[in-house]
Amino acid sequence: MKRSWWSCDGRGFRSEPPAKRPQPAALESDLPSRRSLLVGAALGAIAWASNRSALAQVAFDPSSRDRGVLVVVFLRGGADGLNIVVPYAEDAYYRSRPSLGIDRRSLVDLDGFFGLNPALGPLRKHYEDGRLAILHAVGSGDQTRSHFEAMNAMERGLPDVRQGSASGWLARHLSATEPASPSPLRAVAFGSIMPDSLRGGTTAIAIESLQDFRLMIPKGAAAETIQARLRDLYRTGSDEMAIAGRETLDVLDTLNRLTPSEYRPSGGAQYPDSDLGQGLRQVALLIRAGIGLEVAALDKGGWDTHVAQGATAGWLTYLLEDLGRSLDAFATDLGTAMKDVTVVVMTEFGRRVAENGGLGTDHGRASMMMVLGGGVLGGRVLGMWPGLEPDALEGPGDLPVTTDYRNVLSEVLQRAGKVDLGSTFPGLEARPVGLFG
Repeated sequence: MKRSWWSCDGRGFRSEPPAKRPQPAALESDLPSRRSLLVGAALGAIAWASNRSALAQVAFDPSSRDRGVLVVVFLRGGADGLNIVVPYAEDAYYRSRPSLGIDRRSLVDLDGFFGLNPALGPLRKHYEDGRLAILHAVGSGDQTRSHFEAMNAMERGLPDVRQGSASGWLARHLSATEPASPSPLRAVAFGSIMPDSLRGGTTAIAIESLQDFRLMIPKGAAAETIQARLRDLYRTGSDEMAIAGRETLDVLDTLNRLTPSEYRPSGGAQYPDSDLGQGLRQVALLIRAGIGLEVAALDKGGWDTHVAQGATAGWLTYLLEDLGRSLDAFATDLGTAMKDVTVVVMTEFGRRVAENGGLGTDHGRASMMMVLGGGVLGGRVLGMWPGLEPDALEGPGDLPVTTDYRNVLSEVLQRAGKVDLGSTFPGLEARPVGLFG
């Protein structure tokens, strides 16, 4: 995950560009320790000793997956749900956004009240085919309107940051459920650091590319000779080190055959040449390989649109075009395999109803979520809509939260199989939102 979404100080005020903001020390130190599990020579490989049975499964039984795959796409920076899923039937929307309001004639009509931003046009067919559901006025109980605190609460699966476990909701879910098949690739985050939703999980890794799964052989060295010597080194012996060494080398052989550059998407799908597009392309590759993937986490930053947000052109349009094309390519590529896949798109909060003086929007409360995939009763905009008239708004003029985001996630997890909601979302009294039949 690249920390490239900042355009403010985290609490709603513009600040210096992200390049001038140093990375937190904890995150910097976290990166090499996680990647060293899979990137390196024999000594790094031996770190898998405690998971040696998992390695053998990947190496010798790559078709053992029998549980659905959850793909979580986090839009970092607070995506403006009101200009993504537009309540065009509300006059208050246009009164509040004289410059940023999107003409209803350019929208993709969803139900006679809401319209989809035209930049998300590639998703129209998935909505009309009933595979895509949209939820509006969704969010957490966080009242700070701070990126850091709102994301922290949401990724830990909590109503706000003042309570609960330090681990992530996905990590707790994985810890509370038996894997469908033992695999070191049960949960993968595509990015440079581990997202908070997967922190605390023992079966999650963060990588930037599947190309990272290889032995790091010095330049000029004879690769085949070094690999042969490594195999000789671990060829015999019954201790954990020897077994782990053999099985790790077998796993690396398997993973090295999953070459992203040689993957050919199906159905004419064309992934954008963006971090999100290429990340989803690699997720599709892993799903098709059947090597035990259950959770994939991806990020797309840049949604903190305080200035120059635009209506049908501008920064928000640029972001949405990539999101729409990436999701469309993923669903098209997997085709019928999407019956076992659920994609959730979420963000930490929405934006203020009224536009600001910089032709942008400031931090607000509720936003939208999207759920795409197998079993989804799509073609609907779900949730209780509170309206945009002044007496319906919250705080300084925000869309109030009427659907707890945890109810959406809990329903998705329950559809995927056995789930311990008590540990995954402590204190939640789950209320189904109607995503599945």
